[in-house]
Amino acid sequence: MIWNRRTVLSSLAGVGVGAGIQSARAQGAAPASVSPGNRGSSGVTTLNGATLPYTIKDGVKEFRLVAQEIEHEFAPGTRVKAWGYNGRTPGPTIEVVEGDRIRVLVTNQLKEHTTIHWHGIFLPNGMDGVGGLTQPHINPGETYVYEFTLRQSGTYMYHPHADEMVQMAMGMMGLFIIHPRDGARAVDRDFAFMLHNWAVHPGTYRPDPAVMTEFDLWTINSKVFPAIEPMVVRTGQRVRIRMANLSMHEHPMHIHGFRMRVTGTDGGPIQESAQWSEVTTLIPVGATRDVEFVADAPGDWAFHCHKSHHTMNAMGHDVPNTIGVNQSDLVPKIAGLLPGYMPMGEAGMAEHQMHAGHMEGPENTMPMMTGIGPFGPLEMGGMFTLIKVRDGIESYQDPGAYKHPSGTLAYRLGGDRRVVTSAPMSPGMKMDHH
Repeated sequence: MIWNRRTVLSSLAGVGVGAGIQSARAQGAAPASVSPGNRGSSGVTTLNGATLPYTIKDGVKEFRLVAQEIEHEFAPGTRVKAWGYNGRTPGPTIEVVEGDRIRVLVTNQLKEHTTIHWHGIFLPNGMDGVGGLTQPHINPGETYVYEFTLRQSGTYMYHPHADEMVQMAMGMMGLFIIHPRDGARAVDRDFAFMLHNWAVHPGTYRPDPAVMTEFDLWTINSKVFPAIEPMVVRTGQRVRIRMANLSMHEHPMHIHGFRMRVTGTDGGPIQESAQWSEVTTLIPVGATRDVEFVADAPGDWAFHCHKSHHTMNAMGHDVPNTIGVNQSDLVPKIAGLLPGYMPMGEAGMAEHQMHAGHMEGPENTMPMMTGIGPFGPLEMGGMFTLIKVRDGIESYQDPGAYKHPSGTLAYRLGGDRRVVTSAPMSPGMKMDHH
């Protein structure tokens, strides 16, 4: 059945779509709006993200998603033309409650067809979103309607199931969070993000979907450090972190200062007797994990992928290893061909960040290591952010750097343990969470 745009916009609420999907050739449908801020009405904070608003029509929660090309910034210094939903990648988080009946209108503003798959969610087969198998593809300019009742709770995802390698590599994905109807498993702070990888070759402005393993940007909600928002909590609060992985690699996500209890997977919540504790939780490809902990220790605690190359940006995989190599005799010869040449890497890679502030790199390519903390360069990038725990705070805005109490800070042997020095800040290297 094909509907016109007027029918879709004004009469859809009274139509039962059942187990099939109705098609609407809605040319030029306007993008759905995204609620301001990044905290959903049920309390989930999507890092650098937003929660998708909805309207209620005859008891059905109705959402709108628009697949489209977008401009996206990973961090200052690297912007791309990506694909996403409602003007962002990942798309806005869908938050619903177990037992809800929902309707999602998906409009395709791409130049090729697409579909949308509700990853891990129990629903009628005709709503599963596999192009060519369970539904026709959504062609450019068309709007398709998905409607089903939610019969579970937990952390899930949505993404295309059409030209999947390309469309997901370009950024098309989002979180789908179903809260339990009985209000169980409540926490004080509830964070969520998606893990992804990108191949943005130096000097280019579009992700390369043909790359399978050698990626150069590793992102938390499509941002790299230092642009990833911190998770700010009050001392003593119970915290949940929901992580979803649609990258091509698994990610061992490691917490400093606490141990996490794994309370949920993409199979749903885990009974308390079956939960386990760890400080590094592996997030497999195509899976989600929920972890919880009590933030009982103030400080700025690192949270990151423990694959060390996943906490770096814009890596050159084919650069020769120069550790231990004295290049001084070659510098005059190379500088004759490449004016301004400076040898690096004889003692390690740490100097890379310090030179990045004054040595010009490739266009649209941020430094491999970046970020300045209160004591100097952090030499991080990619999948790295902070959990900021503070006593008695009333606002969850970034509180700035943690001030360590006397006698709790490491100090140089033979130095004055009361004196704390900071390294000079290189231009453009300050942490920026906006």
